[in-house]
Amino acid sequence: MAISQEQFDDLLGRTALASLFYLPEVTVEDGAYRLQDDVEYCLQPVDGLPATDMERLRESIGRAIADPTSFRSDLLALVAELAPPPNE
Repeated sequence: MAISQEQFDDLLGRTALASLFYLPEVTVEDGAYRLQDDVEYCLQPVDGLPATDMERLRESIGRAIADPTSFRSDLLALVAELAPPPNE
């Protein structure tokens, strides 16, 4: 299955939204919040990538949600690597 640029754009938008609402203290106090649930939500648009690519994205998204300032460029670089060229 080919993953379109629009699907990767959706992944990035979902990750940005999740990072805006991420509060580490909620995880500690509430216990019901799981970062992995947000990561899986972010991955929904690109379901169908090879398992190794999905795992790389999973790790990168989790880091970008928890600390976007430090890790958003890593996620963008990975998406640029996996996404098709813009004119396809």
